[in-house]
Amino acid sequence: MLLLGMGIHLKIWAQGPPIIADKAIMLGSKRAVLRNLTEFRNTAQGQFVRSQLMGHYLPTADLLFAVHLPWVHVKSDALEQFEGGYLGDIQLKGKFQFFRKDQTGKTLRAAIIVIENLPTGPKINVPRISLGEFSSYQAVVLGYESIKYGISNELGYEWTPNLGDELQYKLGFGLPLLRPKYPLRQINLYFEYMNIWGVESGAFELLYAQGIQYARGPATFDLAVQAPLVQDVPEQAKQFVSLFVGMRYIF
Repeated sequence: MLLLGMGIHLKIWAQGPPIIADKAIMLGSKRAVLRNLTEFRNTAQGQFVRSQLMGHYLPTADLLFAVHLPWVHVKSDALEQFEGGYLGDIQLKGKFQFFRKDQTGKTLRAAIIVIENLPTGPKINVPRISLGEFSSYQAVVLGYESIKYGISNELGYEWTPNLGDELQYKLGFGLPLLRPKYPLRQINLYFEYMNIWGVESGAFELLYAQGIQYARGPATFDLAVQAPLVQDVPEQAKQFVSLFVGMRYIF
């Protein structure tokens, strides 16, 4: 949401969140969001699907609580014993916006994110699909958004005691293609980069996602394709391509 005007603030649902990463800009108090994001991933081990139903609620303008309920499907010769559909790792999320600076037609925000991953899914040890292990993710997000474009930075650390920790950095650019108007009707292009460093293993991945988003009123629809630019990981852990399809609705 952008705050526009000098003295009079016009609320406009401008750009939705980045498709892969998060954003520091929040919707406002007493808002609820229902979102689904489904990933179809092709890897060296096989094909995986993770479809998340996410419920977000903002009791205040700077505080968010969320529950993510994922469904996971595995098709893999290497993981034949896990083939089929399962409940994935349930996640509990909290976000607190601690910095906000609004100017005419633009805003700068910063937030802290905590995500607790519960081991309710199968132990296939495929990151961002299903770990079957407890993990905790803490991140700081800095986001800038204007009528012309948006930039999001996310620096986070994922602590996974039994599998090894990861340091992650995500960078996203959003480009609205239509002139801002109310009621909202917008098409956004997203360019998202994800860097992942294995703290103990030394593994490194740089993934790039090209996405498009259609927003109309309180609803957004997402489509993105993600592929690796650099992969210094074991052969069996290599990712080929992912397709993301999603939507959200604001209440």
